[in-house]
Order: sequence, then C-alpha cells, then structure tokens
Amino acid sequence: MGEMSTERELFDEQLRRLVGVVRDALGERVVGAYLHGSAVLGGVRPRSDIDVLAVSSRPTTQVEKRHLVERLIAVTGTTDPGPPWTVELTIVVASEINPWRYPPRLDFQYGEWVRLAFRDGNYAPWEERDPDLALLITVALQGDRPLLGPRPAEVFDPVPPSDVVRAMVDGLDALSGRLPTDTRNVLLTLARIQCTLATGEIRSKDRAADWVLERLPEDGRAVLARARAIYLGEEEEHWDDLGPRVVATAGRMADEIRRASVEGLPPATG
Repeated sequence: MGEMSTERELFDEQLRRLVGVVRDALGERVVGAYLHGSAVLGGVRPRSDIDVLAVSSRPTTQVEKRHLVERLIAVTGTTDPGPPWTVELTIVVASEINPWRYPPRLDFQYGEWVRLAFRDGNYAPWEERDPDLALLITVALQGDRPLLGPRPAEVFDPVPPSDVVRAMVDGLDALSGRLPTDTRNVLLTLARIQCTLATGEIRSKDRAADWVLERLPEDGRAVLARARAIYLGEEEEHWDDLGPRVVATAGRMADEIRRASVEGLPPATG
C-alpha cells in the first residue's frame, strides 16, 4: 500500500510541475488543460506517458515554443535520477477545434519522438494538420479530468464517430514510420486502434493488447506480448531478436485496421 501511495504521490507531483509549465507559458491565454491517455483509461503504468492536452486562446510563438521545450525537458522522465514518467504535452488553439472540423490543427507538441528535432533547433517538427487530435480530444472528454479551466465538455465539441475512424486510418502512415525508433508505443497504439474499431471502446494500451493478442496469429503474439510486458515494466526494451517479425506484425495490424475501418465504429461493448 505504501509503495502504491508513493508512486501516486510521485505522479501527482510530476503532473503538478507539468501543469505549472503550462500555466506559466500560456498565462492568461490558457483556456484549459486536460489529462488524457493512460491516466484516464485504466491507470498509469511504469512505461506510460503523462499526457496533457492544453487549449490556448492564440497560437504560441517560436520563442514561446523554445521556452516550453526547455522547461519540459526538466519535468520529463528521460534522465536518471529524474522524474519517473515521460511527458507528452499537446497544445491546440481554441478557435481551431471549436467548432469542430476535420482535420484539426496542432499548435505545439512535446514528446519523446520529437526530442532529436528539438535538439537540432526545430521547434515545430510536426504536420500542421494532425488527425490524432481527434482521438486525444475524445479521450479527454471521456476522462473528464480538468487540470486547469472548466470541464472538457465546456471547451471541446464532441468528435463525430466517423472522424474518430478517419483519424485512426489517416494517422497510420505517420505512426508506422515511427516503428524503428518507437517500437513499443507504435505496436501498442496499433493494438488500441484495432481494439477500438472492433469494440467501440477506447481502452488502455495493455487492455487493448490483451484483446488483440487473443486474435493475432501465433507468429505475431510474441511481438505484441513483449510490447505489453515492456509497457508494464516486466521486461527491458529489446527487439533485435524479433527482427522482421516486428515489421510483419505491425503491418498485419495496420491491414486489419484499414479493413475494419470500412465498417465504422460499433456501439461500445464495455
């Protein structure tokens, strides 16, 4: 019980620091900030991110983006000793997502997959139009965890189910492109998408992986099972021994997602 309490306290402290960065960076322009991801889909795991979606009343400037990156490096779990969890912060401008239209426009994003670009001085290494925002907003609405500002339902229009499906498919190529450098997260995200399309429910990555594992051919199970075990802190990150099976399994899941997307989202099965 004491260990769980300590872990929760560490998470809450790191989240408070992240919210402080958002508040200081956006000042009076902050409309709201909302928890999403693992923390609202079943609980934080050892290899989870702390995921926050913030809404600003105007775009951030290049100077503000640089300052955000500098501050965020200090609150993300990439050094040892250091904060336990990695951080993903996404900022959108209120007028770009309300009223809702697809694809939504991204203002700023910090995550481990863009650290090299930031290091090289590129403070906007993303596509301006980001389909994945449809999913982030959907999870933020589902989680209903405001960190700053009003409840998410007062800030975000609901995303139509057809746009949720569209976002899943439109983001596949970019997601698959990250497979060599972000293997675990890509595999688990593919599993989440496949599970969501089949069940109508957005689940935590490990629960989605459980669902897909029961349906994967045998040669792909070891790949996804390892991604799940790494996420849960049961194994260290290593992929060399699985080699081409990683690419084949990711391709198989992507193909299944494209096939299932034609049918749209079913009612959630719980």
